[in-house]
Amino acid sequence: MGWQTARTRERTLTQWGMATDAGGRRSVNEDAAFAQEPVFVVADGMGGHARGEMASQTVVDAFRALATRGAGPITADDVDEAVRRAAAEIRRTMEEESVAGRAETDGRDAVAGTTVAGVVLTEQDGEPYWLVLNVGDSRVYRFSAGRLQQVSVDHSLVQEMVDAGTIDAAQARTHPRRNVITRAIGTGADAEVDFWMLRVQPGERILLCTDGLVGELDDARITDILATVAGAAQAAQTLVCHAVAGGANDNVTVVVVDAPDEASVAGTTARTPGAAADDEDEAGTTLPGGNSR
Repeated sequence: MGWQTARTRERTLTQWGMATDAGGRRSVNEDAAFAQEPVFVVADGMGGHARGEMASQTVVDAFRALATRGAGPITADDVDEAVRRAAAEIRRTMEEESVAGRAETDGRDAVAGTTVAGVVLTEQDGEPYWLVLNVGDSRVYRFSAGRLQQVSVDHSLVQEMVDAGTIDAAQARTHPRRNVITRAIGTGADAEVDFWMLRVQPGERILLCTDGLVGELDDARITDILATVAGAAQAAQTLVCHAVAGGANDNVTVVVVDAPDEASVAGTTARTPGAAADDEDEAGTTLPGGNSR
């Protein structure tokens, strides 16, 4: 089994854990992740070994700078700018490799790119909100009221086929072209970032993952783990361990973020992660499938 780690931090508003593993069939982990309130992201690099690792780490570094800037709530425009900076840095690095003669593979110019998916804890009208972001096929899920909901929408060939009714979601999981993505950071023109605004629900869990997780575990298994494993770090570690137990085909990276329960924000009875929230918690939420800026 490849390298893996799990970390957790506690602050006033959230608890989080992070875990990653190269998987059973990869020698290099091209995934990267960052978790520090208010920014939580995962990235899945592509381009082969060092190039994929460089691309994912570059976008994570851009979000790290965003998290530590200390200039008020982070907006979608701030995220756009961070992604543009990362894309420019990836292209600059590849241009330097090309000039040095290191970016040629089988007669074709090598490319590097990365997905990114995550949430930023921000606010709207004085209320806490998740700013959900996505480029590529890494994912953001929300676990609340005992239900797992995919918030982000994959930028992938099989997602387009599902949307067109050519295949269903179950077929997409095993389709031979399931790894073909239609949007990435650093490959060609600047990629458009999709955004959603979700009002924070007390006691809910947010799951961020690269496609290595959903390639190994179905929604039912993920739901069971999120519902039964206490602690964000333990949940993240458990998800990764189960994903790689059979020798995962891909790198697997997970970030779990637990929102504050009602006891920590209002002095009421605590709620376990993912427990039911009242209808008012959904007010102002933009549903998956549309962008919100």
